[in-house]
Amino acid sequence: MASAVRKTEVENFHDRHTGGMSLLYADAYDPDDMMVHPRHQAMQPVLAQLIQQLRDCETAEAGVVFQRDLLAHLLDMEKDYDAFKRAAKRMRSGKAPRPEAPEPQSGRDLADAETWRFEQEVCARLARQLRSVGDALAWRVFGFHRPFILALCRNQSPGMMFGKAGLSAELERFERACKEDGAFALLHDLTNCLRIGDMTVWDGVHPPRTEEIKTNPKNSRSAQLRRINQARAAVLEGGPLPGDNASELLYDLDLPLRTHLDVLRDALERAATEGIYATPVPGSRVLFVFDQYACVQQGLSSEQFNERHQHAVDGALQRAGIAVSREDHNIYVTSLDSTARDPLRVPWANYPLHPVACARLIGDYAVATVETSGPVLTRLLQATGLDARWVRPPGKADLQQGEVIMEIHQQERLRSVTLPGGLTMTPGWTLQMRRSELDRYLMELLQPGTWAAGIKHVLAARQAGQPWPHYRNEHEIWV
Repeated sequence: MASAVRKTEVENFHDRHTGGMSLLYADAYDPDDMMVHPRHQAMQPVLAQLIQQLRDCETAEAGVVFQRDLLAHLLDMEKDYDAFKRAAKRMRSGKAPRPEAPEPQSGRDLADAETWRFEQEVCARLARQLRSVGDALAWRVFGFHRPFILALCRNQSPGMMFGKAGLSAELERFERACKEDGAFALLHDLTNCLRIGDMTVWDGVHPPRTEEIKTNPKNSRSAQLRRINQARAAVLEGGPLPGDNASELLYDLDLPLRTHLDVLRDALERAATEGIYATPVPGSRVLFVFDQYACVQQGLSSEQFNERHQHAVDGALQRAGIAVSREDHNIYVTSLDSTARDPLRVPWANYPLHPVACARLIGDYAVATVETSGPVLTRLLQATGLDARWVRPPGKADLQQGEVIMEIHQQERLRSVTLPGGLTMTPGWTLQMRRSELDRYLMELLQPGTWAAGIKHVLAARQAGQPWPHYRNEHEIWV
């Protein structure tokens, strides 16, 4: 590809799909600079090849080979990241980069410290993209059983592998487990979603065992071991999830997961040909997709892009019945620059899509955004018999982590209590829906009936605290 979509075109898309509320990329660089960078473009076939290699893994030995290959790519990228970081620091202090520093490929001024910092950010972003494929491996080896991910993601991201003090000990333990013990081991540092412990081992007999590995075993931290034990107990024994809130529990919905991911697959295929595609999705949603390769191949000018985009979006919003409330009550989730940032999201490499389509989503050469209207979504739940109320105030502010957006109330009609003065009290339960649950409904394109049934299931259980629900049969959905 000779170039990416013009900045004005991409920014227009972003403003319409996120309300213009935040930078296009978290690193704050011009999107064109990042997308046309030779390293960034060269990563696309690497990602597609790794995804296909992962899907072809049929044995534990193949899974070990895959991890070694992914590790090599990741360490190479992080090594360059570290070198560019050191070079940028030297430049800011008036010194020249060391001779062994890698050559910048952006074409920017080598005498400018920001050139080296930009190269550093490109490497950091590509390392995240590689880790997203590691996330796909983690989901697969855990049998797509979401509770393992929900339990083991509850730590801060450990950061880069390159230069890590305990890396040699981890690799030694990894090789020993796979070669000598006859087990399968998964290196957590290859992922973003596994943040508790350093490695999980499967011996073919017992449940998977998560380990904390230290160069000196006497230095094992009791806090980390405690979190490992909490995660294990949460999944296998129904204990609280790791953390200080004992009311956070996994909750088995005992329901099959049903999605409209076929709509996403079709939309990506249409966008790969047409450049821009928008369609309503059952459940008061609209899916927007644009493909930068197709837009460039068609030679769309900014004006043509904007006109085609506006027409597609307006039509889809009208058909979905959420055009009127868009200004104040519509909210969005997007794939844009989200790869390996949120450990709760299913990695794109696990979506039932072609590896090339997955790679484009990971690299933001294809962008998918799902939009809904809060009040309209509330009415959809009310139609299923749920007493739902949208509590998020009008406006375009970003959704915050942990923000309550909807409340769903259920009264215990058979348990009315008579109070003094002729009053009657009916006990009830209120389920508060937060951002992560809405994100899942939108980005995973859950069928509305499945989603509503899950909410009813949680309410019927009358479980106090903060349940983290999960469906059955996810191994049938993800690849």
